[in-house]
Amino acid sequence: MPLKFAPLPVLLSPEELRARPLGPEHWYSAGELASEGWVPVLFDKLRTEHGPGHRLPAATNFLRVTLREPVFMVSASLYLTGRAPLLSPETLYLPWNTVASRFATPTVVDARLAVLPGDPAAGHPGTVTVRDADEQLERAGRALFSTFEPLVDALHRHSRAGKRTLWGWVLDTLHFYMLNPARYLGRDAEGAWELASRLADAVVAAGAVTRKRPRLFPFAPEHPRGTWAVRGTCCFDYKGDPEHGFCTTCPLKCDSERQEDLSEWLSNPALAP
Repeated sequence: MPLKFAPLPVLLSPEELRARPLGPEHWYSAGELASEGWVPVLFDKLRTEHGPGHRLPAATNFLRVTLREPVFMVSASLYLTGRAPLLSPETLYLPWNTVASRFATPTVVDARLAVLPGDPAAGHPGTVTVRDADEQLERAGRALFSTFEPLVDALHRHSRAGKRTLWGWVLDTLHFYMLNPARYLGRDAEGAWELASRLADAVVAAGAVTRKRPRLFPFAPEHPRGTWAVRGTCCFDYKGDPEHGFCTTCPLKCDSERQEDLSEWLSNPALAP
């Protein structure tokens, strides 16, 4: 069954990257974007051209448009296939469209996977065979942290958004991107949440910081899609769009209102995420 929501990055080989046609996009690796001082420039351009005006939702929006697909790739691949993509600052590319003044779809070049012994892909080029699931999670978490930390640090210094806020967005999204496939496919939401929590533990052990982790929110436990979650960290979208108010998953929203909103999703699937 295809997922309703699957924001994957583009996957290219090094040869395909070199042979890409010329266009309006300037291709930055994640490492270059941070080390060469482009984060402040592109953050300001994105905020000026498209908003939001408030610096806090602008900061989490910057993470959304650069890191959403890589986070989904790591979380969903680990949950659905048992294989963990190993990101790096040199192989994650974030193309900037100079005409539209926005980021295009992130691209991962020469993707490598951490696989368990007995996996049919073990020993194949592009895979690293680990001892067990603990080592797989540790390597995936360390790779994710080392890839994202230069961007998070540059964004923190320029936007003045706290690192706990920025890493909180990453960790919340990591959890949601295991939970969402589980819900949509009618699988065990608690099992997906437990695996996401273990991956998040590995990212924190590598150096990520956050104030509070997200929590499960069963709103109709008898229904296969009756479990959703509450973010540990507010994304501050409401500051950029006050009329919209708090998101359904916002930690600032009261649970009774959240329960009502989520129950409407089951009665009217068109409202569901």
